[in-house]
Amino acid sequence: MAENKAFIVELNDEKGYQRLIPGAPTTHGMKSGRVYLEPGTSCGIHSTEDKEEQLVFLSGCGTAIIGEEEMIVGAGRICYIPPQTKHNILNTSTEPLIYIFCVAPV
Repeated sequence: MAENKAFIVELNDEKGYQRLIPGAPTTHGMKSGRVYLEPGTSCGIHSTEDKEEQLVFLSGCGTAIIGEEEMIVGAGRICYIPPQTKHNILNTSTEPLIYIFCVAPV
């Protein structure tokens, strides 16, 4: 396997998605990004497939729908989503919901 090197990425304050860790060949398979959801929006239902995912909430609050379960998420909280799990994140507040996702192969 190719040797990967350490790196640093600056978070920006722009609205929208910011790619942080792009995956191979930069890493051994980890991907990461910053998500900025406007009030009343969601990231859309999708599956973790053969990966596991961690969400780190930086600001705002909302609801995580993970499978059939609903959980409150927001600043100061993290959320773990196991492989083969459909999920969606909804911003239910009047402020932006901002979080970092980290996805890694199992």
